[in-house]
Amino acid sequence: MSETGPLVSCAHLNDELMAGTEDERTTYRIKAGVPGPLVEAAIVDGDGNFLPADGETQGELVLRAPWLTEGYFNEPQKGAELWAGGWLHTGDVATLDGMGVIDIRDRIKDVIKTGGEWISSLDLEDLISRHAAVREVAVVGIADPQWGERPFALLVVREGHTIGARELKEHLKPFVELGHLSKWAIPSQIALVTEIPKTSVGKLDKKRIRLDITEWQTNNSTFLSTL
Repeated sequence: MSETGPLVSCAHLNDELMAGTEDERTTYRIKAGVPGPLVEAAIVDGDGNFLPADGETQGELVLRAPWLTEGYFNEPQKGAELWAGGWLHTGDVATLDGMGVIDIRDRIKDVIKTGGEWISSLDLEDLISRHAAVREVAVVGIADPQWGERPFALLVVREGHTIGARELKEHLKPFVELGHLSKWAIPSQIALVTEIPKTSVGKLDKKRIRLDITEWQTNNSTFLSTL
């Protein structure tokens, strides 16, 4: 975040982690790491209550450090929201473990809330991308009258391959059985597209994607596959 420059955390393997397997070391190398000197990190719920650093409980990552942005020019209300409760609110859904390692799970605005459960769009995109037919994927939440939201996946298919919603469901079933994914996280609808909207810096433009999905559902239902 530009608000947290120059540094919040760094991936660091202590002696305990270095003694582990290569897979264990890789798991920690790809996390956001441990807070740097003079940095405090915590996770909070929607009411600002601190949550346990158990490596499993998810909440918003909040920070303290001497160099963090104090506010926004000519936007005092936005600055007050940034520092609600005396901590800088990152907008990231994360976990902290007993060693203080930060693991970013998603952006709050992108996490999918279905049936009272949070689903990480990033985790779901990662698992979907492992299918041989998928060249690119984006997952967003769409409104659902029963569950609040449901995952919706946009897929760009590799040349010479095909995939439908049922094939995607079969691909994700083993991850559910292994406990890596909730069964509620399997998208009930997908759209096969030639390209996925990106921002000017190459990130998935999920705001634009949500608008496009609404248009497809209204005017181009043939682009949708339903389980």
